[in-house]
Amino acid sequence: MPRNTPDDELCSPDGLPCRCSAESLCTVEAVLSVDERGQMVLPKDVREKAGIRPGDKLALISWERDGEVCCLALMKTGRLSGMVKQVLGPLVDGPE
Repeated sequence: MPRNTPDDELCSPDGLPCRCSAESLCTVEAVLSVDERGQMVLPKDVREKAGIRPGDKLALISWERDGEVCCLALMKTGRLSGMVKQVLGPLVDGPE
């Protein structure tokens, strides 16, 4: 289902409205409910599409706007560590 939320209601890591492009497709995959214990269930079709298997670790990433969390995202920790290495690697390695 395509995203149909106005851009001014969305945020991104740089604080600007989220923008989808030809390279990235933004979709609403599911609407989740939170139970009394704060738990949610990712639907089976979403888990399969994302390649999420029992025992996988996911990082919860949040973005803030005006002091409130406006967006939450889940990412496999393996991808997150790869991104951290990509960003911090040059800083750790120093100039070539």
